[in-house]
Amino acid sequence: MLAALLRRLSQMLFVMAGISVLTFAIFFATPGADPSARMAGRNASPETLAAVRHDFGLDRPLPVQYALLMKRLLITRDLSSFVNRGEQVVPEIAAATPVTLSLVMGAALLWLVGGLSIGVVSAAARGSALDRGLMALSLVGISVPVYWLGAVVNLVTQSRFHDTWLFSWVPPLGYVPFTESPAGWLKCLVFPCLTLAVLYIGLYGRVLRTAVIEALQQDYIRTARAKGLPERRVLLHHALRCSLASVVSLFGLDFGALVGGGALLTEVVFSLPGIGKLTFDSLLALDLPVIMATVMYASFFVVAANAAVDVLHALVDPRIRHD
Repeated sequence: MLAALLRRLSQMLFVMAGISVLTFAIFFATPGADPSARMAGRNASPETLAAVRHDFGLDRPLPVQYALLMKRLLITRDLSSFVNRGEQVVPEIAAATPVTLSLVMGAALLWLVGGLSIGVVSAAARGSALDRGLMALSLVGISVPVYWLGAVVNLVTQSRFHDTWLFSWVPPLGYVPFTESPAGWLKCLVFPCLTLAVLYIGLYGRVLRTAVIEALQQDYIRTARAKGLPERRVLLHHALRCSLASVVSLFGLDFGALVGGGALLTEVVFSLPGIGKLTFDSLLALDLPVIMATVMYASFFVVAANAAVDVLHALVDPRIRHD
């Protein structure tokens, strides 16, 4: 087991190193990509360009530039922004991380509860009007764009009906840290979490329904029924447990991607200063150090999620544990 974990850790490090090299090559080594020209401004003189390149180490060979960038990002942690002079990148990432984690963890709780409930109920009532209705609602949830749903939610809660008793408690757009006000933190995240969770509730509900229906047709389910076990126990203890492997895989990858910046649209619509919005702003400004830092941050969570999925598979599905 220890050898497998060490092997998985080495694979994670290798993948992250490859991602960092690829990202650096795209933004620094691509022909015509000269960040010093953007930093120096339009119509900058050759002397100014040379001074900017020297100040930021862009006049050195590319391997040296990459090594210095990784050193300042991972070891000394004093990497500064190219656009906002003197602003440190690592504190920016640290400040944005709790926002994204709060949003994604709240949404994940909602979509797991909602998706599992819809999937189990639909599988138990397959072919009925309830099953068709839940699947139709799930399809609507998958089809609705997050940015459109967020805009509608803001229109209802922040504008049209904000003064009514139903939405008068909704705070202005933005983020309130938990340490500053737990109640304010919870209020500002309610509708962003709901908006982000709608898509995944529909997706997980449909995936789990299919997996449970397939599991109910297996031989071990017929054996459990032949032993006289109640249908509820057969459904929840046997069919559902062995159907969770697909959900675990989806959840690990989705959670890692969202924490790594995949919740960008939700953060932008609700003005949440998270990792996604930070990445979006840095791409608009072509702030290369921030882009490198956010890409490394995202790759860590995605790769770690893949490793966690492998471990959870063995815990959820006994068939994998015995292989």
